Amino acid sequence: MKQTTPEIHIIGGGISGLIAATVLEQHGLRPTIIEASDRFGGRVKTDNIDGYSLDHGFQVLLTAYPAAKKYLDFNALSLQEFLPGAAIFKNGKQKIIGDPSRKLSLLIPTLLSGIGTLNDRLKILALNKRLKKKSIQKIFAEKEQTTHSYLEDLGFSSAIIIDFFTPFFSGIFLENKLETSSRMFEFVYKMFGEGMATLPKHGIEAIPKQLAKKLKNTTCIFNTKVTKVENNSIKLESGETIKSNFTIIATQASELVSNLKNQATLWKSCDTLYFETPKRNIKKPLIGLISEPGALINNIFYHTSVQTSATTNKELLSVTVVDKQNLTDKELVTEVQKELKELCAIDSCSFIKHYNIPMALPNLKDLQYEMLPSETRLTQTIFLAGDMQLNGSLNAAMIAGERAALEVIHLAS
Repeated sequence: MKQTTPEIHIIGGGISGLIAATVLEQHGLRPTIIEASDRFGGRVKTDNIDGYSLDHGFQVLLTAYPAAKKYLDFNALSLQEFLPGAAIFKNGKQKIIGDPSRKLSLLIPTLLSGIGTLNDRLKILALNKRLKKKSIQKIFAEKEQTTHSYLEDLGFSSAIIIDFFTPFFSGIFLENKLETSSRMFEFVYKMFGEGMATLPKHGIEAIPKQLAKKLKNTTCIFNTKVTKVENNSIKLESGETIKSNFTIIATQASELVSNLKNQATLWKSCDTLYFETPKRNIKKPLIGLISEPGALINNIFYHTSVQTSATTNKELLSVTVVDKQNLTDKELVTEVQKELKELCAIDSCSFIKHYNIPMALPNLKDLQYEMLPSETRLTQTIFLAGDMQLNGSLNAAMIAGERAALEVIHLAS
């Protein structure tokens, strides 16, 4: 390491920026994180309202994510597991399907659900087996096609694509035509099969809080907006210019670097609405899917079906809407309440909070899993991190942050 410690700045205190700081600290460096908002987390945030922890969008942590296993203490997060299945609302009835190989109690409900054909169920078993053996590297080396055409090529019936795959994966991909790359489908499907979908007891922001708490030699500057990044300097909205030997941009870089102005990341949006209800009509910790064509609601989840930090004796329900259908915010709340009653038999729900999330997931092509540290380098002193470098996932955010930090360490040594 050089005798003079280099000035290293990380722009953005989301997951990727926090991992970059973690790796830099592990190698004896002392970075500074510049965060535009009042706290860490980026898109991974939770608000405490009316005695409930409300995440900014319905998000889950998949415990099979390799990077998550490397950097997170799952026990300390007090992770609450979902059952490996879903409650599907169709024709006014609730049908339970799931993976009986992982939870035997799901066998009978799945067999009696009427969702998909026997052939579909056999194909799901075959897909589970094949992806368990397939490496992540091989998944991302495959030729891309849409998830919808991929499922059709595998011979799944249109019924199970409409009733299960579309509502389930639309809530993950944040688009309702399954146009997302088959690479992402295989990766996410493999992760669901090899681990559990979970939520920290105190909300999804427990993840960045844990990462931040472990930082010992990182300076953190909040409520500070960066307007421009050049070699060896960072310009702030206040007009101040900061000297920086190395700068990792762990947020959208196109607004900050002049030669990236025409390379802005496209984003997928969604709306998440929270309601309080007197009771749950999905008794177990299962995601509820709406398979009715044209429905506003994509999925629902009772957060109080698992242990939370809620201080009330009522139930917390989140509703995810992928396509707002040009409704105003007020109209959206009204129509969602109407659909909850008509499609899910959920009545007497009191509106708590609406999150409109315009930048929920990066809309990417040619999805990748991995990158070399050198591939994060934009110039000799500027480096790019964030999940937009690879694929839209918490795992990708961690990998990109790590790789950017490793390249800075290489050049600083």
